[in-house]
Amino acid sequence: MTYLLALDQGTSSSRSIVFDEHGRTVAQAQLELPQIYPRPGWVEHDPREIWRTQLATAHDALRQAGIQARDVRALGITNQRETTVLWNRKTGQPVHHAIVWQDRRAEPACAELREQGHAAGIQAKTGLLIDAYFSGTKLQWLLDHVPGAREAAERGELAFGTVDSWLIWQLTGGKRHVTDVSNASRTMLFNVRTNQWDEELLALLRIPRSLMPEVLPSSADFGHTDADVLGGAIAIGGVAGDQQSALFGQACFSAGMAKNTYGTGCFMLMHTGGAFQASQNGLLTTSAAQAGRTPEYAMEGSVFVGGAVVQWLRDGLRAISGSSEVQSLAESVPDSGGVMMVPAFTGLGAPYWKPDARGTITGLTRGTTLAHIARAALESIAYQSAALLSAMSRDAVAAGGAPVSELRVDGGASVNNLLMQFQADLLGIPVVRPAVVETTALGAAYLAGLSSGVYGSTAELSQLWRAERRFVPTLDRARAGELMARWEHAVAQATLPA
Repeated sequence: MTYLLALDQGTSSSRSIVFDEHGRTVAQAQLELPQIYPRPGWVEHDPREIWRTQLATAHDALRQAGIQARDVRALGITNQRETTVLWNRKTGQPVHHAIVWQDRRAEPACAELREQGHAAGIQAKTGLLIDAYFSGTKLQWLLDHVPGAREAAERGELAFGTVDSWLIWQLTGGKRHVTDVSNASRTMLFNVRTNQWDEELLALLRIPRSLMPEVLPSSADFGHTDADVLGGAIAIGGVAGDQQSALFGQACFSAGMAKNTYGTGCFMLMHTGGAFQASQNGLLTTSAAQAGRTPEYAMEGSVFVGGAVVQWLRDGLRAISGSSEVQSLAESVPDSGGVMMVPAFTGLGAPYWKPDARGTITGLTRGTTLAHIARAALESIAYQSAALLSAMSRDAVAAGGAPVSELRVDGGASVNNLLMQFQADLLGIPVVRPAVVETTALGAAYLAGLSSGVYGSTAELSQLWRAERRFVPTLDRARAGELMARWEHAVAQATLPA
C-alpha cells in the first residue's frame, strides 16, 4: 500500500492525517493550538507551538497507522493562510509571535494605503482588496514595531513566511525557504499574473526582498525532511493554503466549480480557470493550487467568523458545554423566532468589507431563549455564505459564465445537517457533502501524490471524489428572498457608525 502524509496546520489546531492512495483516511491525530489575544482585535500564535504541535501529531499519526517514514511516498502541507511569521535565519527562532490572519492591528496602515490611492493598482496585480487580513501589512508592522527587526531584515538576517514556509524551514533543518503560489497570493505582495514577488509592492511597504521565500507551484519539490525529524527523509511534494487545498481536494479543477469550507471562518472558492478576473462584487481573485507552472485562478469570498460563532456560544455565552451540542439545542425550536445574529466579532469580510462592524443580535423578544440564539448563530453561517455565493454568481455571469449550480462543502461544521439543509434552502441549489470531509488535508496529499508519481493527472483524482449526501433545497424561493433581505437589514445595523 502507498501512503501519503498530510500536515494540516489550522487556526485552532494542528492535525496530521495519513491517507492511502485511494484518498481514504488511515490514521489521524490532532492537538489544539493555544490562541493569544494581547489586545482587542489582536490575535497571535506562538510559532514554536505551531511547530511543536504539528510535529507531535505527525509522529502520532504515523504511529497509529503502524508505519514509518520509509513507508510514506510523500508529504503534503496545508496551512492557515495570511498568518505571518518572522524568524532569524541563523538561530531559526521567531522574533515575535505569529500575527494571525484574523488580527486587525494593521488596519491603520491599510487605511493609509487606500487614502493614497493604491487600491486599484494593488487589486490589478494581486487580485486582493487592501485589508489587514493579508500578510503584507502584518509583516510591515513587525518590521516597524519589533526592536531591531528592520535593521536585521535589511542585513539579510531574517526570513518571512506564511505558516507553510515556517514548517518547511523546520522540517528541512533550515535548508529550504520556500512557499507555493497559493500562499504567496495571499500576502498582498505577489503579482498573480506573473507569479513573482512584486518589486513595486515590496518597495511600497518597505519590505526588503531578502526576506521573501522562493515561490514554487503547489505540486513540486519542496525538499526533504531531515532524517531525524520523522525518523527518515520524506519528500515534501505538495503545499497549498488551506482554502485552495480544499478546492483541490474537492476535485474542483475546472471553471465554474465551487466549494465552501466551514471552519473557524467560512471560505468559498470558485475555480475560474486560467483567466485572471477581477471581481465587481467585493470578492477576491486568488491563485488556485497549481499542479504545474501555468497560472490558475479562483474567485474567493471569506467569512471571518463561521464556526467560531459556536465557540463563542460555548466560551463566551456559556450556552453550551461542548460544540457538538449546538445542533440539538438549535433543533429544539422550529426556527430562530425572528432573531438574527451578525457575528462581526472582527469586522465583516467579503462581500461587505466592513472592518469596523461589530457583532449584533437583533429581533429579541420576551420569548427569546438560548435555543433561538443558538439557531440564529448557526443560521448566520449560512446567511454569510449565501451572500458570498450570490456575489460569486454575479461575477461569473458578468464574465460570460453561468451561475454556480452546485456547492461542494467540507470542514468541521459541514457535518451539521441542520446547517447544510438551511444552506441549500437559502441558495436554491444542491449542497453536496463528500465522503471525505477532510478535503483540506486531502488536497495537500493529492498535490504531494501528483509530484511523487502516485497519481498521473487531475483527471485520475476526479475519479476518486465521492459524494456522501446531497442536500436539496425545499424552501420556497420567495421565502428565501425574504430571509436574505432580513439578513441584509441586520448587516446594515451592524455596520452603522459607533
